[in-house]
Amino acid sequence: MVFDIGPLEFIALAVIALLVAGPEKLPRYAADAARMLRQLRRMANDARAEVSRELGPEFDDINLADLNPRTLVRKHLIEPLDLDDLKDIGRTGSAAPRTPAANGEVTPPPYDEDAT
Repeated sequence: MVFDIGPLEFIALAVIALLVAGPEKLPRYAADAARMLRQLRRMANDARAEVSRELGPEFDDINLADLNPRTLVRKHLIEPLDLDDLKDIGRTGSAAPRTPAANGEVTPPPYDEDAT
């Protein structure tokens, strides 16, 4: 998990925590927060290991990060496309393959006005 907190924001949060909790209680709260974070990480790792164990050896090659929808779309839809395919989409309106003509030139697929 990544927090997008800059140095100035971190200092502001530390000053607010110091004012709210007081200098006597702040170290104890920080230690409690760190302990809770360690427990959450341990629970997440245990759950991940249990899911992998329950799925069995046939699913060993599956990475749980691959199940993220963004990763799934990038891996299976975007990465297999070539740059030439993307250029063809812009010129012809579709990613249909171009067919070589008798003289060796590449011609776009026929355009069907009734299909649009």
